[in-house]
Amino acid sequence: MRRLLYAGIVGPLGFIAVFLLEGFTRPGYSQWRHYVSQLATGPGGWVQAGNFVVCGSLVFLFAIALRRAIKGTRGAIGGPVLIGAFGIDLIVAGFFSTDPALGYPAGAVQMHTAHGMIHGLAGLVAFTSLPAAAFVMAWHFGPQHGGRRWALYSAAIGVLVIVVFIAMTTTSALDGAGRWPNAPTGFLQRIAIIGGWTWIAMVAWHALHVLAGRDANSVIAPTVIYRNSSGRRSGTPRRSAV
Repeated sequence: MRRLLYAGIVGPLGFIAVFLLEGFTRPGYSQWRHYVSQLATGPGGWVQAGNFVVCGSLVFLFAIALRRAIKGTRGAIGGPVLIGAFGIDLIVAGFFSTDPALGYPAGAVQMHTAHGMIHGLAGLVAFTSLPAAAFVMAWHFGPQHGGRRWALYSAAIGVLVIVVFIAMTTTSALDGAGRWPNAPTGFLQRIAIIGGWTWIAMVAWHALHVLAGRDANSVIAPTVIYRNSSGRRSGTPRRSAV
């Protein structure tokens, strides 16, 4: 289980690193204006497409481990299920690339295809399931000892993703209609992605920390040797919690 929890750190943070590097090095691409998904189009688009699939797979595996790690607590089903759904959405987004838009790739004809519609639907569900998972996990952390900060952090991320998603959808529409050329759609989306994906990594780190604490508090006591009424020796290993 511990290895799968690490997947929740590696997947999201690796995703951020890859799309930032691609955004800085891709000719004609603007991190200010263009969606991260648009990196999956044009020359070298396979890198971002693979980034979606790898991250989604690792997040899904993390969701399985998280379910086991928090079993028996509030939100033990809802949180992992929503995070798992988010991972599946990323995988779908990787296999179905978005359509050319907002002038990228350069010279590409803007069109609407079934491929792009599936990607758009996956993106919509992803940006819905992620804040929903954050709210459920806020509910999960609430009653725990020292969990107030994690509850507030999770709730804040849920609000952030929703607000920024609405904002970036609006700026994209205005840019596409020519009413706000070069609108900061990409910049806004990066706020949501970096915030939301980093939150998943932090939840994974927290789960690992809690698991390590459980391991440290569970020790095997020495065997107790005693004599029964017949004088025979016997031993009973006992577990004790420190």
